[in-house]
Formats: sequence, C-alpha cells, structure tokens
Amino acid sequence: MLRHLTRTLALAVALSISAGQAYADTALKGAGATFPHPLYSKWFRDYQAEDPTVTFSYEAKGSGYGISRIVSGGVDFGATDKYLTDQELKVAPEKLLHIPTVIGAVAVAYNVPVAGHGLKLTPQALAGIYQGKITRWNDPILVRLNPKLGLPSRKIVVIHRSDSSGTTSIFTDYLSAVDNSWSKSVGKGTSVVWPVGVGAEGSSTLVKKIEETPDSIGYVEIAYALENDLKTAAIKNRSGRFVKANALSTRAAAVQAMQKKAGKAHPAERDFRLSLVDQPGKEAYPIVGLTWLLVYQQQRDAVQGKKLVEFLRWQLRKAEKMTSTLHYTPLPETWTTQVEQTIGSIHIPQ
Repeated sequence: MLRHLTRTLALAVALSISAGQAYADTALKGAGATFPHPLYSKWFRDYQAEDPTVTFSYEAKGSGYGISRIVSGGVDFGATDKYLTDQELKVAPEKLLHIPTVIGAVAVAYNVPVAGHGLKLTPQALAGIYQGKITRWNDPILVRLNPKLGLPSRKIVVIHRSDSSGTTSIFTDYLSAVDNSWSKSVGKGTSVVWPVGVGAEGSSTLVKKIEETPDSIGYVEIAYALENDLKTAAIKNRSGRFVKANALSTRAAAVQAMQKKAGKAHPAERDFRLSLVDQPGKEAYPIVGLTWLLVYQQQRDAVQGKKLVEFLRWQLRKAEKMTSTLHYTPLPETWTTQVEQTIGSIHIPQ
C-alpha cells in the first residue's frame, strides 16, 4: 500500500513538473515572406538559446500568405516585403504596426553556361526580357551591353514567382518605376499577370529552377543567390553605373530615401512604409526593399504579447549585427530609436 502510494505521488509530481514546463513555454507563431527567411531562422534559433521558454514556428509561404494570416488572427506576427496600403490596413480587425527589420536586395540571377560572370542589364533590357520582347540571349540589345560575353543564340527561359510574393512586389515596383510600358501593361504587386515565363513557388524553388535550367533568368533575394553560388547581373542605376547587389550598394540605395521619409513625422508616429527602389547615388543598387514584421498594437494575450515585444527589442538591438553574415543590410542607426518607440507603443494587457 505504501509502495503504491509512493509511486502515485511520484507520478503526480512528474506530471505536475511536466505541466509546469509546458505552461512555461510560450509559442510564437509567424508566417509570410521567404525573402528574410534565412535570417529569421537564425534569429529564432539564437533567441531561443537566450530565452528557452520561447518557441517559434514560421511558415515561409510568401508575403501575401503572411498578410492574410495576421489579418485573420491565425498568427502572432506576419512577415512581408510589401507594405500594406491604408485601404488594406482597414481590413485588419485592429491597428497593425509595420516593424521594419532589415533591408535586402533582389538580385537578378542567371544560368548561361557559356557566358560566365559579368552580365550587364539596363532597366529597359530587364523589362524587355520579362515582357517577352527580348527572347534570345544574343538579342542585339544584350550583345551591345555585353560584347565580350559571347552570349548564345538560345532562347531565354524566364522564371518568376508563382505565389503571392514580397520579392515579386519589390521587383515589379522597380520595373514599374523605370519602364513606362511595364507600368502600364503589367504593373506592380505581390502577384501580377506575367507576360511570359515559368512560375516557381517560394525563393528556394526559384533558385532550384535556375540551377536546373540552362539559359534561365530569375529574381531572388541576394542571400539566396550568394548562398547557392548563382551568377548575378549588374544593373544600370539612375546614375548610369552598372552595380551588383551587395551590402554596400544596398545600404547606399536605402539611406537617402529612409532619411527623407523618417523626417516627416513625429517620432512616436513614424510611418515606416516606403519604397527603396531606383534611388539616386553612384553606388546605389536599384532593386532594394525593406522587409517588415506585422504585429497588432493591441495584444490580446499578456504572456505572448510580452514575449513578442521582448523578441522585437532583441532583434532590433542585438540581431542587427548578425545581418551581414547572411548578406542582409541592417537598418541605419538613425532609425533605431524610432523603431524602438514603435515597438514600445505595443500595448500588453494586464
């Protein structure tokens, strides 16, 4: 009898400890952009090492998916490379905040075996390829830009994202800004009606398609291109220089636009929604964008809200130093205080 009672008490204690541990863990769910996914994955792992009571889950299915999930209340945070318009924000049940995290460049990657590195493209040439006006690698326009590459006569295989994508939003925002015919015929957004090309769902799938398809071209966040050793084109910027995507050219593109935008509002009312494409500056890479975390200003759960705010403060102050190793560009220091104030405006229920 005593032995049975001892075993019963031991089992009860074990169950109590187990239940207490389960209660202590706070699960934060997110969904959205594949653009920053390599970086966010590292942030989640590193933060869990500092605070083991937090667990993260993240569905990298594109910015459109992240927006729909946060608006429907299915996740604690959404991730997007395309900011929401005033009209889109009205659909959300409560006030959504845009928390900018990092800046990234959209590289134009290609797989032309005989051409080697060094492809140069003007905005009009890039738009022409994606409109189906330039269909072969030895088109006179491309040969004039790249006389030493020995471009082949083979057909260009155009690859684009098939899902609702923030990377697509940045890419088409750029093409709309630099090419009037693109702006009128195709436009910009997370999803567009592509004149030509083969679709790929997600950044990783797009990379794989480029790798497996000779004579192909596609657009992808620079981290994916560099991590997979893809060739990337130099794009002619507003100053007339051909610039490749890297940390310096990304920052050069972002600083001026961000300073102008940030100076317009009271610090507590910053609006971090802005486009960074086609910025002036000799060193500026022209296809650059911000990526944001979408969170509700009014949190519904005290524990989850507190943990989410703690993570947001951590990534702003500490994780930005990790960005360069994964080829992202941190926010300018001039923005840190303003972003922190926005995070501080999140209300956690008592």
